[in-house]
Amino acid sequence: MVLDARSRILATSYDLFAQRGVRAVGVDEVIARSAVAKSTFYRHFPSKNALVMAFLARREQQWTLAFIAAGSERRGSTPEAQLLAIFDVFDEWFASEAFDGCSFINILLEMGPDHELGLASIDYLANIREIVRERAARAGLRDPESFSRSWHILMKGSIVAAAEGDIRAAQRAKAMARSLIDQFR
Repeated sequence: MVLDARSRILATSYDLFAQRGVRAVGVDEVIARSAVAKSTFYRHFPSKNALVMAFLARREQQWTLAFIAAGSERRGSTPEAQLLAIFDVFDEWFASEAFDGCSFINILLEMGPDHELGLASIDYLANIREIVRERAARAGLRDPESFSRSWHILMKGSIVAAAEGDIRAAQRAKAMARSLIDQFR
């Protein structure tokens, strides 16, 4: 299947940004690896930040929605089980060659909370937390907003621990998550 220029640029930059971050990847590298002309690149993405914003949107579709939300929904028959299943999805991810950390966390830390890419990352992290909040509400847990913030700390913490080399981080977080559910019941 031959991809159009915009799709090649996005596919190339997706892998590069997910694996190496924003600052370590230059536009010239994306152009060379995408096999497009510089003018073609800039016709589709007027700046590197525009490309990173497109990457973040794609990351939300592929990682947040298709991988985490859908994967945990398939594994759990109740909202509570779907919450816990997030860590089952993470467990497989952490042990896989595809584990590349959370791009939203990475870009937030790399660019800072005042940079447009940091702000976008904060918004995407809030979207993940909203999925958790909705499941908590459907599970009948009290104060779903506070619950989702605490739960999200477990999610983000397990990702960072896995990046440090703890491939059992999701299992550890899941054990703590059960206690959190009990606390908010």
